[in-house]
Amino acid sequence: MNLRKYLVLFALVVSFNACAMADIEVNTPGVKAVEARIQARHAQLLPYYSSGAVGLNMDGTIVLRDIASVPLAARKHLNALVNAENLDRDALYAEIANANAHPEWQSEIRNAFAPRWIAHAQRGWWVMSDNGWIQK
Repeated sequence: MNLRKYLVLFALVVSFNACAMADIEVNTPGVKAVEARIQARHAQLLPYYSSGAVGLNMDGTIVLRDIASVPLAARKHLNALVNAENLDRDALYAEIANANAHPEWQSEIRNAFAPRWIAHAQRGWWVMSDNGWIQK
C-alpha cells in the first residue's frame, strides 16, 4: 500500500473513531440556541426547498441550486437565508464538538450530520449525490 493510500485510510479511521465517541445528541444551551434559529428559519426556506431553488449538499450545507427560478426581488433575501443557515449549521457542529470537549472533532461531526440532513429531506427536495443533483 503506498503512503498516500495509507494516510487516507488512517484519516478515515481516526475520523470514524472520533465521531463514534462523540455524543452528537448533546443538548446544551448553545446547541438549543442554534437549533432554535435553524428551526425558525426552516419555514422561510421550505418554499425554496420545495421549488428546487435550494438543495442539500453532501457536505451538510445548503446551496442555491436554481437561482433563476427565484424572482429577482427575492434573491437577496434568499442568499441571506442560505448564508445564515450554513453559518448556523457550522455553529451547531462547533457547539456539539465543544460540548464533547473536543473542538477538533467539528469536521467529523459535520460528516456525521451530512447524511442525516439528506435522509430527513422531504420527497421532492433536491439533494446532491455522487452522480449530481437528484430529486428525492
